[in-house]
Amino acid sequence: MEWSDRGIVLAARPHGESGAVIHVLCQEQGRFAGMLHGAQSSRRRGLSEPGTMVQAHWQARLADHLGNWQLESTRQFAAELLDEPLRLAGLQAVCSLAQEALPEREPHEDVFFATEALLNTFDGEFWAPVLIKWETKLLESLGFGLDLTKCAATGSTENLCFVSPKSGRAVSAEGAGPYKERLLPLPGFLIGQGDASPERVVEGLRLTAHFLQKHVFDVTNRPLPVARIRFQDSYSRFAGTSGTVDAPDD
Repeated sequence: MEWSDRGIVLAARPHGESGAVIHVLCQEQGRFAGMLHGAQSSRRRGLSEPGTMVQAHWQARLADHLGNWQLESTRQFAAELLDEPLRLAGLQAVCSLAQEALPEREPHEDVFFATEALLNTFDGEFWAPVLIKWETKLLESLGFGLDLTKCAATGSTENLCFVSPKSGRAVSAEGAGPYKERLLPLPGFLIGQGDASPERVVEGLRLTAHFLQKHVFDVTNRPLPVARIRFQDSYSRFAGTSGTVDAPDD
């Protein structure tokens, strides 16, 4: 069995003296693993870096075998961000989330295209809010999309300021009432309103972290990926605000 596809390297694990098991998010095939022989050589090392765009060819004798990769790099995003540690941390967080959250061998073409689009923003000004929107897309693709269109309490589409940590639905300032402190702030840029200042980005990271933990990782008794936690901590320091992954009580 064999196929070819476009892909984004998510993770690599050394195997043997020179090889590695490479996990790739493919456009049509989904998240797939395979052996890349010689992956630890200086010539091929870049192929195992998370965030590398590749043309991928996978081949195995039987469909349920690990299989072998032939990979050709088309762009190495991590190498381009070596002098940008915060952006590099964001890239690593994205790859780690996709690796840990997406089921193996299940097509998620929408996530592939969203990831490709996000990678192409890392050299621009608005990469951080795009990253948060990518996380909402990941949640949506896994069946846990947020409903930010109207207030869960009043039905109003105006003055949406919060999100219920239980339902994932937006809540207006009027609808929040005395429960305001128990709700998560809704950064306006997620609904096309307001700016994407560093402070609002931190709010967005706390919002998506809460629902990723609740819907994706708690069900298998796992924490958020370390790379995602580190990125939020780093961005919070950059913004000069508190932004731990702990969310308000449900």
